[in-house]
Amino acid sequence: MNALGTRPGEIDSWIRSNLFDQVPVALSVISRDYRVVQANQQFEDAYGPWRDRPCYEVCKDRTEPCLRCAALETFVDGRTRSREEEGMMRNGKQIDYLVHMVPMTRPNGDIPFILEMFTDITTVKRLEREKREAERMAAVGETVAGVAHGVKNILMGLEGGMYAVNTGIQTGDDERIARGWTVLEDNVNRISAFVKEFLDFAKGRTTATAPADPNEPARQVVELFRERAAQAGIQLRSELQAGLRLASLDEDGIHTCLANLVSNAIDACTLAEERRDFVVTLSSREEDGVLIYEVADNGRGMDYDISRKVFSKFFTTKGSDRGTGLGLLTTKRIVHQHGGRISFESKEGEGSVFRIELPRSGLPSPGPSPTEGKALASADATKQTREVTHG
Repeated sequence: MNALGTRPGEIDSWIRSNLFDQVPVALSVISRDYRVVQANQQFEDAYGPWRDRPCYEVCKDRTEPCLRCAALETFVDGRTRSREEEGMMRNGKQIDYLVHMVPMTRPNGDIPFILEMFTDITTVKRLEREKREAERMAAVGETVAGVAHGVKNILMGLEGGMYAVNTGIQTGDDERIARGWTVLEDNVNRISAFVKEFLDFAKGRTTATAPADPNEPARQVVELFRERAAQAGIQLRSELQAGLRLASLDEDGIHTCLANLVSNAIDACTLAEERRDFVVTLSSREEDGVLIYEVADNGRGMDYDISRKVFSKFFTTKGSDRGTGLGLLTTKRIVHQHGGRISFESKEGEGSVFRIELPRSGLPSPGPSPTEGKALASADATKQTREVTHG
């Protein structure tokens, strides 16, 4: 007798006669013709009567074997397998289960039976589906918010152009009307390009770089927000270093970055509690082969807790009616695509400075210019035509 006062033979007998029905999973034994030759109470409770019935009929309510039968594979190679399956319970309810298949091998290597162990994973699979749906909806929401954020900046320019045209008409100032109309045209073109670019991005578009004047997107952004800043009583300045060499840039991407930063700076001034002469300054310069853009404001600034979250998805200090929390995240992504970095300094009640640093050595290689791209496409089309004609 052992220490428990039970003979080893009695332990074996108890295991054989009791454990089969006591384990908390459904068990069945199937033969080579797929018929269930033994099963425990858990299996019968879940799938119903089983004696001398095929497993595919009992577990799946099928009239023929499964197309990819894991049991058949185990009968052939003798390997233990696990597979997720969909089945039908005795009450007609669909079920997801995980089945483990263990070959019952004879000393001579024959495999007359397989022991199958079923675990109900219906709840787990439902939670997985709900999680995927939640992630899909979050992705949809992020996409919509991203579009709205990009369009918002352009709408600000449209409003500024409309203001200039309307006030020009009222005062009979033809020059102001012309300037406002130019702003309107530029921003209508930009919103069209933005939508096309967003569609390209959704298809996996990569950053399109070409040799560009680093100051050009900065000039465009200042012009874009000039009227909006003036209406808010904010002085918008530009301090652009003259003579900067051309750089391999995605000019539209850099425009987006600077527009996000200037827009945020203007908002920071309008949201400041203390009234003062607000100034937003966009500057550019080059130091030791690094292109630097800075957007500085003397608006509300940020405390330590807020400053830790500024690059977090959907985080905004403007309220849901004014911001989406995606502007700085988008800016950071574009800067990283240029091999650069973005940083900031901020003090609550005094203002912020956001800095974009783009080492020339890290800028992506420029693609073909629009003219070159058209020429290459035309040459490729001509080549294909010749191949078809002479093939």
